[in-house]
Amino acid sequence: MMKKTLLSCALLLSTSAVSAAPVFTLTSPDFNDNGVLAKKFGGAAKGNTSCTGENISPALSWNNPPEGTKSFALTIVDPTGAKGLGVNHLVAYNIPSQRNRFAQNELSNGKDYTGGKNTPGTTRYYGPCPPQGGGQHHYIFTLIATDLPVNNLQQGLTRDELLSRLKGHTLGAAGLIGRLGNE
Repeated sequence: MMKKTLLSCALLLSTSAVSAAPVFTLTSPDFNDNGVLAKKFGGAAKGNTSCTGENISPALSWNNPPEGTKSFALTIVDPTGAKGLGVNHLVAYNIPSQRNRFAQNELSNGKDYTGGKNTPGTTRYYGPCPPQGGGQHHYIFTLIATDLPVNNLQQGLTRDELLSRLKGHTLGAAGLIGRLGNE
């Protein structure tokens, strides 16, 4: 009886392990989830005391995209920026499914993805510029796996337009939060 019970338990455990799908994850070697971003990743704008970074995009990598992924979309948003209206720092899509990373500063160069319009109206990474005395802002990096082929979406979509076009085509998402503030 004991052998039969142990065998049943072992079979149950091995079946559970097989059925658990790997988790779709987004990570960065430049900061931990909910960690502080280095100043160099902040925006750079002469004359703006809140924008004294180097506008270098952090490196990102991802693993275990959902089955059937044909392309990715990536957004970076500060939901409390612009006094609560939110700031879109990056809208990128048509990222090939074979890709699994962006090196540091690649998103600033605007290559290997289709750029959508961020809040300042550019199609590349726009580094954070949290206001002086505004405390830490949270920058939400969201990578969306889609069933859309690459080059299915035209350049220049806003974040809202992109999300509207992705309805019914998303397979999953992975996220990461970075913080930056000017005290």
